[in-house]
Amino acid sequence: MRRRSEADFTEFAAAALRRLRRTAYLMCGDWHRAEDAAQDALVRIYRAWDRLDHDAGLTTYAHRAVVSVVLDQAKRPWRREFSDDAVPDRMLADHSGAVDERLLVIQALAQLPPRQRACVVLRHYADLSIEETAQVLGIGTGAVKSQTSRGLTALREQLNWPAPADDPGDPAVHVNDNEGVLS
Repeated sequence: MRRRSEADFTEFAAAALRRLRRTAYLMCGDWHRAEDAAQDALVRIYRAWDRLDHDAGLTTYAHRAVVSVVLDQAKRPWRREFSDDAVPDRMLADHSGAVDERLLVIQALAQLPPRQRACVVLRHYADLSIEETAQVLGIGTGAVKSQTSRGLTALREQLNWPAPADDPGDPAVHVNDNEGVLS
């Protein structure tokens, strides 16, 4: 890789790392796995850097890479094992309530099937368009709309949030309508 290309990649990686890590965290619910996924995604981007279109689609490719890494991690058998010893008897309350709400949303996201979770996270956290989300996941725009709608409906049911008054199945309604839950 040329020196200028390496400097461009370093600048991109510094700007994208935090967002990729947060996207990965929302998909897997574990900061350590999210850090690994973001780093692995950046390695994939680095390898393809000279072949990528830097004017358009770089962010989409980065999200595709992190989603792919998270989904690949979930397939590994050792990632599905959980220790029962560390499960608390009850959740400790947060006086501000904001942290509790975030944890509830993250727990609810973890209950969604992987494709629904990916659609909801990419559409409403990463703010990708329907087309960009379809491109990242390698599915059609109709599938993105239906998976997002189903995911949002499931989240609302799990969190006991009422459906919006305008259209209960509208995939354009953001998960973080409940002021700052994911921010």
